Amino acid sequence: MAGLVTAPAESAEVPDTRAAADGVEQIVNGDFSAGTAPWWWTANSPAAVTDGRLCSDIPAGTANPWDAIIGQDGIDLLAGEGYVLSFTAHATVPVAIRTAVQMAVEPYTAEHLSTDLITTEPQTFTHTFTAKADNDAAQLGFQTGGHEQAFTLCLDDVSLTGGTAAPPYEPDTGSPVRVNQVGYLTEGPKSGTFVTEAAEPLTWTLNTPAGTAVATGTTSVFGQDPTSRQHVHTFDFGEFTEAGQDYTVTIAGETSEPFAIGDDLYAKLRTDALAYFYHNRSGIEIDADLVGEEYARPAGHLDAAPNQGDADVPCQPGVCDYRLDVRGGWYDAGDHGKYVVNGGISAAQVMAAYERTLTAENADGAPLGDGRLRVPERGNGTPDILDEAAWQLDFLMKMQVPAGEELAGMAHHKIHDAEWTGLPLLPHQDPEKRELHPPSTAATLNLAATGAQCARLFRPYDAAFADRCLTSATRAWQAALSHPEVYADAGDNVGGGAYDDADVRDEFYWAAAELFVTTGQDAYRTHLLDSPLHGDADEVFPRGGIWWGGTAGLGALSLATVDNGLTTAELAAVRSMVTTGADRYAADARAAAYGVPYAPEDGRYVWGSNSGVLNNMVVLGVAHDLTGDTEYRDALLGGLDYLLGRNPLNQSYVTGHGERDSRNQHHRHWAHQLDPSLPNPAPGSVAGGPNADIQDPVAQDKLQGCAPAMCYIDDIGSWATNEVTVNWNAPLAWVASYVDDLGGSGTTDPDPATCEVDYASDRWNGGFTSRVTVTNTGTEAISPWKLTWSFADDQRVTHHWGSRIVQTGREVTAHPASWNGTIAPGGSVSFGFNGTSGGGAADPTAFALDDAPCTTG
Repeated sequence: MAGLVTAPAESAEVPDTRAAADGVEQIVNGDFSAGTAPWWWTANSPAAVTDGRLCSDIPAGTANPWDAIIGQDGIDLLAGEGYVLSFTAHATVPVAIRTAVQMAVEPYTAEHLSTDLITTEPQTFTHTFTAKADNDAAQLGFQTGGHEQAFTLCLDDVSLTGGTAAPPYEPDTGSPVRVNQVGYLTEGPKSGTFVTEAAEPLTWTLNTPAGTAVATGTTSVFGQDPTSRQHVHTFDFGEFTEAGQDYTVTIAGETSEPFAIGDDLYAKLRTDALAYFYHNRSGIEIDADLVGEEYARPAGHLDAAPNQGDADVPCQPGVCDYRLDVRGGWYDAGDHGKYVVNGGISAAQVMAAYERTLTAENADGAPLGDGRLRVPERGNGTPDILDEAAWQLDFLMKMQVPAGEELAGMAHHKIHDAEWTGLPLLPHQDPEKRELHPPSTAATLNLAATGAQCARLFRPYDAAFADRCLTSATRAWQAALSHPEVYADAGDNVGGGAYDDADVRDEFYWAAAELFVTTGQDAYRTHLLDSPLHGDADEVFPRGGIWWGGTAGLGALSLATVDNGLTTAELAAVRSMVTTGADRYAADARAAAYGVPYAPEDGRYVWGSNSGVLNNMVVLGVAHDLTGDTEYRDALLGGLDYLLGRNPLNQSYVTGHGERDSRNQHHRHWAHQLDPSLPNPAPGSVAGGPNADIQDPVAQDKLQGCAPAMCYIDDIGSWATNEVTVNWNAPLAWVASYVDDLGGSGTTDPDPATCEVDYASDRWNGGFTSRVTVTNTGTEAISPWKLTWSFADDQRVTHHWGSRIVQTGREVTAHPASWNGTIAPGGSVSFGFNGTSGGGAADPTAFALDDAPCTTG
C-alpha cells in the first residue's frame, strides 16, 4: 500500500507502564470471527482466516519492515491516555516483526513502535503506551517486511484497549429539508420531506440562487415515519415549472441542498451508470482515454504474475477433471469473483435497457448507439450498450459444461479466488488461485434466459454471435430440464459469496419466457402457461423487488413488451400481472413519508435494499410504457428522489450525483478511503443502501439499534450496507435511461454533428497509408482537439505525422501536433499515418471529435 511507512525511530514513544484507562476496546474484529473486515494488508502479502486466525503469506526479498503490512485503520486515540496493545502470533519460521500504532497519513508519527520475535508456537505479546496526541483515525500496523525468506504469519486475539468509550454514532444528516439533490423534471412531480417535531403545517419557500422566493406553500404533517422513526412533514411544489439551476427550499429557517429543474438532467447518470460495467470488466485493460487516468488499470486475471489467471481454470477439488477458459465478464462487486446468477440478471437488464428502445413509444436508442458510450468497441456498427452486454454474455457462455462431460450443457455457478482477498487489491495484483465451482440449475437457467435474449437482439448486428447465444441457451434449457434440482451449496462461501438458491421455479419461468419470445416454439409457451407462477403477481413481483434469486418478473416484463406468440387473452393476463405489481408499488410510494416505492415484508430493509427500490421502479416504468398512466411515472420518480437524497439520511446513494453523495463504497480497487493513491468509486455507482441486518463489523460497531432506513454508513468496510454490484447498477442504468427519455433526451434527435471526417487509405499487401482531414462544421473553435475511432480488425498504426496517435487494441486516438492544436469554425486539420494489416482490412466509418460524433465525407 502506497505511503504506509513508519516514522523515524526518534518519534517512538517514551516507555510507559500505566494501565490503560477504562479498558475500552479500539480494535474491531480482533478475533477474526467475522472474517477479515476491516483488516487490510499490502498486495504482496495476501491473507485469509484459517482456523480462526488471520494468516498472511509474507514474501521474501523485501527491504524494509513497511514493505509488507497487515493493518487496521480508524483507531481512536486520546492525548494523555494509557493504552494496552496485545496480540497472539506465530510464524512458520522464527522472525522479528515490527508493530506500530501511528498516524495513517504523512508524517506517520508513531505513538508506539515495538519489535517482537515471533516463533513457530503461538505466543501472546503485550505492550503499554501513552498517546501523546489526539487522533481519531490512527492505524495499527504489523510491519512484516525486510526478510530474505518467505514465511506465513498468523495473528489472533488482537486488542488495543484504553481511552474513553466512543460516543454513540450519530450520522451527519445535514439539512432536515430533504430533496432530490440532482433535480426534478420540469413537468414532473416535485416533492420533498421535512424532519421536524412541529405538530402544525409550516410554510415552505422555493428560492432561486439569488435568494428570491418564486413559490410558496404549506407542508402536510405526516407524523412518525416507521422506516426512520423521524417525525416528518411533506411538501409539494409540482406546479412550479420554470427550469433553472441551484434552487433551494427553505422551511422554518432550514434550507435544502441545491437542485435543478429541467428536462435534460439525467443524460450523465445514464452514461455513468452504464460505464460502471466497463470499469469492472475482467480480462481487459481499462483505457484512460475512456475513463480518465485515475480509473485506468491493467487487465486483470490474464495469467500475468502475480495473477494465476482465468484462461485455464480448474474446478474445486473433486468437482470436475477439466479446465475452462473463462476470461472476460464483469467482476461482481467489491471482490474479484464472477457469478453467473447475478451476472445473468445484470446482462439481462442491460440488454432490456436497449430492448425498451425497440418497444416503448417514448424511448430512443440514439444515446445508447454506436459511438455514444464508454466502450472500446465504439465504431464497430453495433450499439455500444450491446457491445457492453456482449462482454458479459461471452463469459456466461464460457461457463457452460463442455459436451461429453457428466453435466454437459449446465453452467458453473461461479468462479473466484480460493481464499478471500483483502482491501485494497487491484485485479491485476490478485495472487490467489482461481477455481470453478459446481454447476447449478439456477446458473444454467440464467444462461438459457440471457442467451435467448441475446439471440434476438444481436441478430441484426452479429448473426454468428446471435447463433452462438441461442445454441448455448437451448443446450442450457435441456440440461436444466434433465437436472432440475442441482442447487448451489449455501456453505460454499470462502473466497466469494455462496449465492445459493433452492427455488428455481422463477428461473424456469424466466428462461421459458425469453426462449418463447425469441423462438416462438410451443414447448416454451406450454411451460410458461403450466408454471405455478404464471398469473401470480405477488410471486412474480414481490414487495421487495425482483432480484437475482427471484427472476420471474424479468420473463413477465419481456412477455408484456416484446412481440411474441401469446394469444390476446394470454398477453392481457401477463400485462395485468405487471400493472398489479406496479399498482402495489405505486401505493407504497404514495403511503411513504419519503415517496419511495419500497415496502418490504415487516418493513425490514434488506441487503441491497436500493436494488429493490430500483427493480420496483423498473416495473413501474414498464407499466407506464404500457398504459400511459402517470401514477406509475410519478411513483418511479419518487424512487429516484429517494435514491438521490430525499431519504432519512439526506444521502445520495449514487457516486458523483448530488451534493451529499456516497464516496466510499466497498470495493477492492476503488479504495481511496484506504489508500489515497487509489480513486473513489467512479460516478454512477449505486451503493447497496440501508440493511437492517448490519452483518459487517463496521456496521455492527456504528449502527446497533438503527431504524430500518437509517441502517447505512458510507464506509468502505461496510460491505453489508455500502457494497456495489453489477446487479444493482443494471436496474440503475435502465431507470436512468427511462428518466432521460422521459425528460426529452430520448425523444428528440441528437445535436447535429459539429465535425466532418474524410478518411482515405492506399493499401498494399500487409500495409497501408491513411490520410485524414477533420473539418470543424460548428460555430466555435475546438482547442485542443481529439479524434477517436476504432478499427474493425487487426490494423496497427506504425508511423504517423501531423498528429500524435495512441492505439490501444482496436481503439485509436489522434491528438494534435504542437502546431495544429486549434480547429477554427469552418477550418480543417489534416494528418496521416502508416500501418500494418492482415487480409480484408476495412476503413473505419465512425469517428468522434472530443466525444461528439462526426459525419463522414
